[in-house]
Amino acid sequence: MTEAVAQGAAFAPDWVSPPGETILDLIEERGWTQQALAERLGFSLKHVNQLIKGKVSLSEDAAVRLERVLGASVGFWLTREAQYREHAARLDAASQNATFVSWLEQFPVKELFDLGVLKKRRIDARGKAALVGELLAFFGVAGPEQWQMQYGRMEVAFRRSRDDQADVAAISAWLRMGEREAERQDGPRYDEQCFVAALKEIRSLTVQSPDVFGPELHRLLHGSGVAFVLVPALPRTHVSGVARWLGPQRPLIQLSLYGKTNDKFWFSFFHEAAHILLHSRQKSSVFLDDQAKHVSDSEEENEADAWARDWLIHPDDAKLLRDLPRRHDAISAFARAVGVHPGIVVGRMQHDELLPVTWLNSLKVSYRIARHAGE
Repeated sequence: MTEAVAQGAAFAPDWVSPPGETILDLIEERGWTQQALAERLGFSLKHVNQLIKGKVSLSEDAAVRLERVLGASVGFWLTREAQYREHAARLDAASQNATFVSWLEQFPVKELFDLGVLKKRRIDARGKAALVGELLAFFGVAGPEQWQMQYGRMEVAFRRSRDDQADVAAISAWLRMGEREAERQDGPRYDEQCFVAALKEIRSLTVQSPDVFGPELHRLLHGSGVAFVLVPALPRTHVSGVARWLGPQRPLIQLSLYGKTNDKFWFSFFHEAAHILLHSRQKSSVFLDDQAKHVSDSEEENEADAWARDWLIHPDDAKLLRDLPRRHDAISAFARAVGVHPGIVVGRMQHDELLPVTWLNSLKVSYRIARHAGE
């Protein structure tokens, strides 16, 4: 017994045995020729020969005849045929996948291994062929041509916030991770008024810890018909957040799981929410954002930035920041007065160059939010 079998590993031979081999074994035991079997079955010799070689399918009628002539049940013969055809199809698919290996090599496979998106395996010729099949299943497409139609061409819908968001394969993998998370979330149709009301409540959650605001954030967004997912970041994407529409009534906000300080997390969230509200007519657009870059030539990005900035701290309140004492107590008191976390005030002052980026960072909170927060 091999070590793999002893450990219970799945047996996956690269050969397949048709039901005809069982038929041959049984007629040899009886000392029959194929001609004799054909006469008993009422088939031509040619048909029996093709049946034995697996060149024709074993039909229900043939299964009934074989039960009468050779004794095994109809269910046995049909199961034997189904298993053979399934295995043969998988071997054909593996052979075809081997020709798609060059398509595979554009994706961040190692990182997808590390995130558990793909099953870790040896990257040899056989492993690559299996990996192609698994990656196609991950994307929900039949082959690279269909991936190109569904995801490769999605690039025309990208609304980039930075020029180096150019690795379409990596970006498509990150987007697909979000799609799969969103597919697990059933919800009502999108309601814009309900969404705006939810955002007002969500703003008040900025003072809470992730274990408190996480479930509430998901509940409020779910009730307004907005899917919200937290997905680990992938290298080469240069994307930390995205706003897009999965369907006419299904907006999605997707954020990465980089360890963000709370000021960056909430600004990113409300920035993506702004895209949903302000740019809802662009339902085919995919807004790729990275808050590490604060300057953009995109009108939509600048509009979303302004909306998020003013939603978190109203312009009338923001006027007071210039004269606000640069002390913990003063900033904390201001934050309580306007209803947001002090870290958000510090982040805003740093962004507006009213405070050095090294000052008062102790008022910020670093988030490490579980991937399935709210579930």
